[in-house]
Amino acid sequence: MTKKRRNGGRNKNGRGHVKFMRCTNCGRCVPKDKAIKKFIIRNIVESAALRDIGDASVYKSYLLPKIYVKLHYCVSCAIHSKVVRNRSREDRRVRTPPARMFGGRKPAPQPQKTN
Repeated sequence: MTKKRRNGGRNKNGRGHVKFMRCTNCGRCVPKDKAIKKFIIRNIVESAALRDIGDASVYKSYLLPKIYVKLHYCVSCAIHSKVVRNRSREDRRVRTPPARMFGGRKPAPQPQKTN
């Protein structure tokens, strides 16, 4: 039987069994090593209200706390919500992460490897 991926879609390697996680979106049980993980850091207050709160505040240099959330998706929810994309057979072998976009700006240039 042919294999689609050399890791079988998992990061288990030598372990026989891993615990299950629940998908953040649909609640499906997914093995922890197979789940697609996404770590989000956001301000508690949206950017539109940030200036109003700063003007109304007594403290001049008060930093609002952030929300730290780790999301776990099953494969179907990650594809549906565009966290990951379908790639061609040749592109599946590329293991480097794609260039990150920061708020609509151009991505930071990647350093070139010299062999």
